[in-house]
Amino acid sequence: MTVTRSLVSVVDDDESVRESLPDLLKEFGFAVRAFSSPEAFLASDCIGQTKCLILDIAMPGMSGPDLQRELKLSGKEIPIIFITASTDRTVRPRLLEQGAVACLFKPFSDTALLEAVNSALHSN
Repeated sequence: MTVTRSLVSVVDDDESVRESLPDLLKEFGFAVRAFSSPEAFLASDCIGQTKCLILDIAMPGMSGPDLQRELKLSGKEIPIIFITASTDRTVRPRLLEQGAVACLFKPFSDTALLEAVNSALHSN
């Protein structure tokens, strides 16, 4: 069973990702909001409604793991899927230990993304 219309927020400094990922997620039936930085996400009114956060690891300013820590410190438990273009495979186990649902390396398949989002939504 797929949970539909759950809000998935995408935070990535890459404009092409902010345009393509929401389109794909909408095709899967999710409501989506995209943000160019962790700071923009924190300043939004979406934190309370976000059921899954897709988060780039490396961004200027606050990084994805920094945002994860910030949310935890403020008591916001949002399931997080990290995405990265990094080729450093040691990053995945570290992020999963810190509570991420998944860590996908770009380019990832539509199926891998959908599985990760469904897993995140069912982890609540």
